[in-house]
Amino acid sequence: MDMLSNLWMGLTVASSITNLGYCLLGVFLGTAIGVLPGLGPVATIAMLLPLTFGLPPETALIMLAGIYYGAQYGGSTTAILVNLPGEPSSVVTALDGYQMARQGHAGRALSTAAIGSFIAGTISTLLIALFAPALAVVALQFGPAEYFALMVLGLIASIVMASGSLLQAFGMILTGLLLGMVGTDVNSAVPRFTFDVPMLSDGINFVVLAMGIFGLGEIVANLEAEGERTVITRKVTNLMPTREDWRRIIGPIARGTALGSVLGILPGGGAALASFGSYSLEKRLSKEPERFGKGAIEGVAGPESANNAGAQTSFIPMLTLGLPSNSVMALMIGAMLIQGIQPGPSVMTEQPTLFWGLIASMWIGNLMLLVLNLPLIGLWVRMIAIPYHFLFPTIIALCAIGVFSVNNSLFDVYAMALFGVVGYSFRKLEVEPAPMLLAFILGPMMEEFLRRTLLFSKGDPSVFFTRPLSAGLLLVAAIMLLLVVLPSVRKKREEAFQEG
Repeated sequence: MDMLSNLWMGLTVASSITNLGYCLLGVFLGTAIGVLPGLGPVATIAMLLPLTFGLPPETALIMLAGIYYGAQYGGSTTAILVNLPGEPSSVVTALDGYQMARQGHAGRALSTAAIGSFIAGTISTLLIALFAPALAVVALQFGPAEYFALMVLGLIASIVMASGSLLQAFGMILTGLLLGMVGTDVNSAVPRFTFDVPMLSDGINFVVLAMGIFGLGEIVANLEAEGERTVITRKVTNLMPTREDWRRIIGPIARGTALGSVLGILPGGGAALASFGSYSLEKRLSKEPERFGKGAIEGVAGPESANNAGAQTSFIPMLTLGLPSNSVMALMIGAMLIQGIQPGPSVMTEQPTLFWGLIASMWIGNLMLLVLNLPLIGLWVRMIAIPYHFLFPTIIALCAIGVFSVNNSLFDVYAMALFGVVGYSFRKLEVEPAPMLLAFILGPMMEEFLRRTLLFSKGDPSVFFTRPLSAGLLLVAAIMLLLVVLPSVRKKREEAFQEG
């Protein structure tokens, strides 16, 4: 009964006129920017984040969640119509979705993606409502040592799950930790790593970092790829799946939802791994595996369901533990900190309207996606067809205005431009920057918990290994790191990412 009453409270919060309006706006803007080739959820949220600063906390997070769902859907649209995925988890969708579009079945592919995402979103929202409160109760027993060990585990997992070289992922983690240390030391009030620049005394603004690395970096990289995109479908028809399509997609949707719900909780790239895993699973279970890669509708339904389920359940560690499982959740935590909310288990007890309102808005946002976006397919196709060199000056101007509005500082705009160059360099070097953003968000919190633990233990570091829970978390982190270093495991990991 408690869960039902809490969900009813959440629906009451999420269904207010203001929150419904901002959720709808978030879904629309997220999709509108997400359909631009190459701009995934991280870049979209980074660019639109300043829009939420003047809103109440519940409304801001509901709008950001709507932007997230919209950008996810936009990524699948470009993957199907242009063969340019907006994010790693949409790569698999492009394999069969684009082939369906070439065969004249773009409408069925797009509707399958939308329906699978809605069903997966509905089920995973219920799972969040069931398991998040229990996890939050357990997390209330955590002390500083346990939180430090948990964040170490999260960073190690992000290294394991990151695409590309392990050494590069480890370097990104260290870079993020160092950037997080810039500013004034909380305890001693001594500036560190500021290089006598007064504007750095409060540290690097995470909006500046995220918008530069993921926003400007992606925009500049997409200018190079403009000639590669061709919209082969100018008019999308026959949106509803046939009876035979329904027979083929029900199983993949169910299996993809189950797989994504579990893997989405994992720190790092859980949603992307779920998408790859779902595709491999459906290909192995199929009686006609040779159809995959040539326009199999199951290759759209399974990965899209897994992707959306993983995106939803990634909110669980963020809401209950304050631990971002991916770079989007790191942005959400940054937004909570800007709103004066300390992420973690206390959110559910101290601000239940925010907690349950956000959960209820997840289902509402997915319903809006289904109802709003299928009729607007024609609009998205026309947006994709706009030459990118006409769009990018407007996008960059909006980014600059958004960053300037945070602190009314031109220094932030210049810093964003600098990080944009860095982000573009990462793209050219094929370095995955997501671990850096996770470390940048978690670094200051890790330092605080480390100091607090050592203060309580009078400087004795063995306290991390004498407390059972923190010792267990550190042991799991060490095992993960050792396993992924083994040649056989490392080879399998590289093959998995190459297959995706």
